[in-house]
Amino acid sequence: MTFDKLAIFQKFLMIFDHSPLLPKRIVLSLTIALSLFPWSASAATLFFRSDHHLYQIQSQKEWRTTEEMWFYNGQPVTIPAEFRVDGDHVPSLPSGFEKRSQQGWNRDAIRATLSTKISSVFDRDPGTVTIAMSASGTVTFDGVGLPGRSIDLDRATALTIEALERGVTDITLPVLETQPKITITDPKLTAMGIREVVTVGESDFTGSTFSRKHNITTGLTRFNGTIIPQGSTFSFDDILGPVNGATGYVKELVIKGDKTLPDYGGGLCQVGTTAYRGVWEYGFPIVARRNHSYAVHYYSPQGTDATIYPPSADMKFLNDSPGALLIQTFMDAPRAYFIYYGTRDTRKSEIIGPYTWDTVAAPPDKVEYTTEIPAGTTRKVGERVPGMKARWYRSVIKDDKEILEPYSSVYEARPHFVQIGIDPAAVLTTGEGGAASVSGE
Repeated sequence: MTFDKLAIFQKFLMIFDHSPLLPKRIVLSLTIALSLFPWSASAATLFFRSDHHLYQIQSQKEWRTTEEMWFYNGQPVTIPAEFRVDGDHVPSLPSGFEKRSQQGWNRDAIRATLSTKISSVFDRDPGTVTIAMSASGTVTFDGVGLPGRSIDLDRATALTIEALERGVTDITLPVLETQPKITITDPKLTAMGIREVVTVGESDFTGSTFSRKHNITTGLTRFNGTIIPQGSTFSFDDILGPVNGATGYVKELVIKGDKTLPDYGGGLCQVGTTAYRGVWEYGFPIVARRNHSYAVHYYSPQGTDATIYPPSADMKFLNDSPGALLIQTFMDAPRAYFIYYGTRDTRKSEIIGPYTWDTVAAPPDKVEYTTEIPAGTTRKVGERVPGMKARWYRSVIKDDKEILEPYSSVYEARPHFVQIGIDPAAVLTTGEGGAASVSGE
């Protein structure tokens, strides 16, 4: 008997969204039990996670070893040391004892793999920062207050073995976190509740062009030193302000309808996504967030992005922590960071995903003839991208109440799209904007 896991999962999604009778925690457990099907994982492929950080590792043959085990009437036992000797004169054992070789686990090999594949890119030392405020209210930072973090490799090794023995493919990494050394020199900041790192947003922009990096840097500086009062709603667009050449941005690719074209501020969605991830993962109420119209590799894993395009697309959240929040932005290429200082509370938050389904192949290549570029020239205005739906679940326990909520994203399939310039005088039939389109393989 075979089961269509995708169909079952979609049925559970409908139950989750529409049934008040089935407890949400049970539904979530059932969907997880179906396994994280977006990767079509085999039993030998493991997925390790910490918040949005996902790592895929194939089990290695070096992880297995042969070991001798003692059994009594078929059950594994530990026998006295005097019987565990080598040589020509081994003491006789009572009836029912036997020694046999069987497959075991090479913990050192597993630990070494996790260290190389995960710890080497995930772990970091805690930072040191001094935070001051001028008479005019401008906040300055001397140093960077990134918390330290490291994988507990012994526990991660034990969890890996447990997962392999139980046929589980998804493992939540045990992470040890260390607060940075923070010195606050202004009592007004302390009175606001600025005393520790509450959460950190992080994203990776590997492969970005020079102009995209420039816009990311320029955008990050707009938020450095921003104070979000307790109980207020943060609006990314309000802090960002105008986006044009006069405010320091250059032209870079942005999504405009069915095309991806150069415009001022291309790359700012990297900043918006970085800001969003920190508050979303900590458990702040998300007031507004929109995913990109198609899946962009800079924002992997899909479903964790927040597109920004003032004034039509914004990212907003409510600061329901015990005090104000202070933002420090920081770039350590190819990573961008939003560090939120404030006062932590007792809430517990967990994100689980991504669940992806309804994958759609990219449509046939598209060609558009246009008078918007010189005749005889071409420009690419779209990459070939498959479509999909993605969903994460977030559980937040605060004040002894649990809120379990889905965060869904729908990504369009896009064709390879090229424009060809033509002479306006030769145009017989044009579409809107002086363009005529055809499509083909």
